[in-house]
Formats: sequence, C-alpha cells, structure tokens
Amino acid sequence: MLAAALHFWKKTPFLRLLLPLIAGILVQWYFQPDIRTCWILLAFSFLFLTAFFFIPFFRRYQLSGWAGIVTALLFFCLGAALSWQRDIRNNSNWIKNKYSPGDALVAQFDEPLTEKTKSIKVNATVSHIIRRGTAIAVKGKIIVYFKKDSLPAVLGYGSKIIFRKALQEIKNTGNPGGFNYKRYCLFHDITQQVYLQPGEYEILPEKTGGKLQQFIFSSREKILKILRNNIQGEKELGLAEALLIGYKNDLDKTLVQSYTNTGVVHIIAISGLHLGLIYWLLAQLLKPFRRTKKTRWLSPLLIIAGLWLFSLLAGAQPSILRSALMFTCIVIGESLDRKTSIFNTMAVSAFILLCINPFLLWDVGFQLSYAAVSSIIIFMRPVYNWFYIRNRLLDLLWKLNAVTIAAQVLTIPLSIYHFHQFPSWFLLTNFIAVPLSSVILLGEILLCVISFIPAIASFTGNLLSWLIRVMNTYVERVEVLPFYLLDSIQISVIQAVLLLLFLAGLAWWLMEKSTGGLLAGLMALLFFMATRSFHLIRANNQQIVIVYNVPQQQAIDFINGRNYFFVGDSGLVTDDFNRKFHLNPSRILYRAVAGEQPAGMEFYENHIRFNDKHILLLDKPVSYSSLENKPVIDLLIISKNPKIFIRQMAGSLVIKQIVFDGSVPAWKTRYWKKDCDSLHIPWYDVTTHGAFVMNL
Repeated sequence: MLAAALHFWKKTPFLRLLLPLIAGILVQWYFQPDIRTCWILLAFSFLFLTAFFFIPFFRRYQLSGWAGIVTALLFFCLGAALSWQRDIRNNSNWIKNKYSPGDALVAQFDEPLTEKTKSIKVNATVSHIIRRGTAIAVKGKIIVYFKKDSLPAVLGYGSKIIFRKALQEIKNTGNPGGFNYKRYCLFHDITQQVYLQPGEYEILPEKTGGKLQQFIFSSREKILKILRNNIQGEKELGLAEALLIGYKNDLDKTLVQSYTNTGVVHIIAISGLHLGLIYWLLAQLLKPFRRTKKTRWLSPLLIIAGLWLFSLLAGAQPSILRSALMFTCIVIGESLDRKTSIFNTMAVSAFILLCINPFLLWDVGFQLSYAAVSSIIIFMRPVYNWFYIRNRLLDLLWKLNAVTIAAQVLTIPLSIYHFHQFPSWFLLTNFIAVPLSSVILLGEILLCVISFIPAIASFTGNLLSWLIRVMNTYVERVEVLPFYLLDSIQISVIQAVLLLLFLAGLAWWLMEKSTGGLLAGLMALLFFMATRSFHLIRANNQQIVIVYNVPQQQAIDFINGRNYFFVGDSGLVTDDFNRKFHLNPSRILYRAVAGEQPAGMEFYENHIRFNDKHILLLDKPVSYSSLENKPVIDLLIISKNPKIFIRQMAGSLVIKQIVFDGSVPAWKTRYWKKDCDSLHIPWYDVTTHGAFVMNL
C-alpha cells in the first residue's frame, strides 16, 4: 500500500503543490493570520529553496526531507498571500475606506443590463469618488438597480454614470441555513449596492470597455439572435440558449427545477461535457492537418483556440474555464507525445485557476467539476465492466451511462451537502438526456454556421426545437414518477468529508487492490454513521423558536423534536419562492418537517406557552394597565404595525426579551428601540441582525 501511495505521489507533482496552496487559502480566510508573517515565511522558504540548488548533491540528498517541508510551507504561504491579496477589503483604495455619504461616485457598467422582476440590474466598477471637485481613485464593485421602464436606450456595457445617492451595504437575510449572499458578492469584489430612479444619476458622454469583452458580448448577442430567429417555443429557446452559451435569463424556472430534481441539471450548466464535445468535433475536423509534418503543429493550436473561444462565448464560467485548462493541458501533452497522469493534469488546471482567483475554492461548480472528473477516472472502468455488450450501439449507450454512474460517486456527498437532495431516477433521465443533449448542442453549432442560408437554418431550427421539446417532456415525465427525489437531507461538513474519505478508500482499493484502503474507507463510514446518529438523536430532543427575517412578512417556527409548527402569514405557505428561500433552509438544517401543534404548546389569544416559556405575539393594537404582580414574558415578538407603547407594557409586564420581526416598519422600530434602551430591555431586530433563534 505504501509503495503504491508513493508511486501515485511521484506521478502527481502538482498535486503535492496544490494541497498546501489550498490549505493556505483556507487558513487565511477562516483564521486571518498576520499577513506580514506569511510574507516573511514566503521569502524565507524561497531563499532556502534557491540556496538548496547550489549546495553539493550529497548534501541536497541529506536535506531532501527539509526541502519537501519548506516547499510545502512556500506554497502554503503563497495560498495565504493570494487569498489576502484577492480580498478587496485589504485594498487601501477599497470604496468603503474612502467613501463618505454625500460623495459622488463614477461607475462603469461591467456587463449588459439584466432585466429582473421589478427592476433592471447591472454590476458596475466604481473608478472614482468626487469630493468637493476632487477625483479620488478607488477600487471595488457595486450592484446598481434601476427602476424598470425608466432607462435610456444608450445605457449598456461600458456606459458610465455619476450619482450621489448613498450606497447600501449588501447583507444576508441571516436565516439559519440560508445562502451566504454577502460572501458570494464579496468573492466578486462587490460589497455595496444602490437603487437609482430617474433624476438620481447622470450619464457621462464617454463609453469605455475592453475590446475582448465587447467582442464576447457582441458575439453572444449575434448567437442569441440566430437562436431566437430559428428556435420555436419559449421553453425550447431558453434551454437552447443555456445549452450553447450558458445564457440563462430566458430559462423557465419550473423547467430548471425539473432538470434539477431528476439529476440532469448539469446539461444546462456548461461544463466538461460541452467542452468534451467541442474537443471531439475539432479533433475530427482537424485530422487532415495531422497527416503531414508541416501542418501537424496547426492542429493543437487550432483546437486550443477553438476551446478557449467557446469558453469565452459561454461566459467564462469557472466550470468551463477548468475544463478548457484541462483540455489544453491534454492537447499540449499529446502534441509533445508525452503521457502524463490525468490527476496531475487536473492539479495543474486547478492550481492555475486558484492562483488567478483563490475564491473559486468555494464555488460549488468548481468543486463538483473536479469531483465528477476524478470520479469518472476512478470508477468508470469498474462500472463499465459490469456488463459485456457485443452490439456496438448498445455498448456505446452503456458506456455513456457508465460515465454518468461513475460521475455520481464522488459528487453525491457534495451534492447532498450543498443542495440537500438526491435524484433517485438520475440514471433513467441521463440515459436519454445526455446523448440527446449532445446531439442538440452539435446541431446548434451547425445552426450558427449555416444561419446565412435561411431555408436550411429554419429547417434545422425546427428540428432542434422538436428534439428539445422531446427532451423536456421526457424529463418532466420522469419527475412525476414515485420517489423521484430524496430531499431535505442534511449532512454537516464533517459528515461530507467522512463520506468522501470512505469513497476515497474504496477508490484506492479499486485502483491498487489495497485492503488497507478499503479498511480506512470502512472506518470513515463507521464514523459517519456514528456522527449522523448523534445529530439525529439531538434533533429528536430539540425545542426551538425561530423568528425569521422575511421582508414585510410575519414568520415564526416552533420546532419540537423533528417537527415544526408555523405561525405567520398564510402567503408564505403558498409562495414557493419565499418559502424555499427563507424558511426551508432552516427546516432542513434542524431536520424538521411540518407537524401538528405540539402537545405541550398552549395558545390563548396572543399568548403562547411553549416548554414553560411565556411568549407574547403582538401584531394588533393592545393596551395594558399597571399591575403590582407583573406576569413574566420570556419573549415578546412584535409584528406588523401595532399601536403599542413599550413604556406602558413595561408597567404591566416583566419583559425579558423583545424581538422585532421583518414585518415591522423601520421608522417605528427606531422609536421602540429608544424606549427599550431607556428601560434596559434587551431587543433584537431581525432586519439588521438576521433571524432570532431561541433554544428552550
């Protein structure tokens, strides 16, 4: 086992560099060590390794162990330095370090404008702050929202505006288990936002933008125009746009959910599957160039150029950039007639991407891409060998499904951790959807090539529309099958790691026939089962009150064991988006499902008694008279806009805690907070601090 491990370690030198780099990125983000120490250690490591190559060979052999440790330290510090450098908050010219209310800001649009339900959105880079006639250079990006149907047609990519309206900090809802939108924006250098109405900004005459970006956006618009002229049906057009260039603004939300629930959403998200098809197509078309020595060099060059052009047109998303880099490494290796380890090739691409942007490490698509490719490399052959099929067509279909099954092995723990669900019928949907989507993608490329011939383009568009309709219908039919989706599955980070360790041990056993690998994997599985049992037992005994932060809505969950009882606006029960976005992540986190009113829970008008705690819910006007023996209220929840006076209530009740929920007007909360402070009553505002969670 040790010999096999050392052999694998020697064949993957970049993996030995990638692991400490990742460790450095993680340590810098989560623990924020002093960056000066990192730079000093980085310089020391570099000088040591430089000197190492100038000492006698025998001495180098004696110090080889230390050289390995220092090399790991060098790349650990490099990862920490890259993470610190990439964090916009560490830039002395960051907007927030320079901006003061009343300053004017000059912002340039980084992308075409996107239409939302109630507004127009665009990401913009702030280049200068104007203060008393002086321009101050700054760094950072903001999100700009405009009132719908109020924008001049001249605004677009590269446009510049100037405005004085105060910036608002981007915040999370703070609901348990919710998506960390603030961190997501920070990873893209965005920390603030502003909503502009007509008259609150001026358009500057100059319009700038990178030529490459302009070429990409204009090319994407031309491709979209071709698809819109030839693909029939809104659902079909939306899927065709997403499939070819990753444009998702026209995607039908219910259709996306169907693809997600049935395990084929990877078809919509441009990834290695698409690059693999483009690579195969280019390799076939350029075969004649490889027949002579004079033109042989053109083949890899044109393949790499074609791969990167497609990647740029598809929006340069992390998953497709990873695939483009990996295929580039493969093409270069083949052109040099060198066979390298595919794991080393993947490590090279990951290393380069993380050096460019260390925050890709938190990108779910980035994680799933590498997990899927690794899983295919390890498990595809053992899965494919389950059956021997003589018929070539059936064998090809089985090979495609073997790839699908293999890809799921290492992605399952990550998918469950991030999305809390597992599609039971993924094999059935992939059996048809993967080959059909491949045909559709190649057909769309053909459509773009022949678009100048209207008759042929129209026929091709109609055929593609029919194929997409067939695929959509098939996916939607699979979705209604019984037990099509196992959802609301909650596992912790530790449990996800233990599952991956189990699968890694299994993989080691399959690759190297190592009994030790299998035993290590089974040990990890045992620990997984133990930790999961512990969490389930703890969930069975939990009693929690959660006051959610839902804008302009009342939402409270009373969790008793594995059941929750909801009190709040009925609209949240029927509104799928708000329920899934604001409430469901918390319920999944606490492993709670809808249940009846708990046996020990009592309601009396606006008074709730839950686990010997007295909770008062006020959403209507009420008055209290002074009492000598004041009842104790453990929790007072104020909702809506009731006409109440905190001082009057304090004369009648002993209030231990006040919570203002998301439905209370901000102006009224400010007055109540002042009363609470003067009366020394603890208060909590969910709109500024996130959901209030009380463990009983």
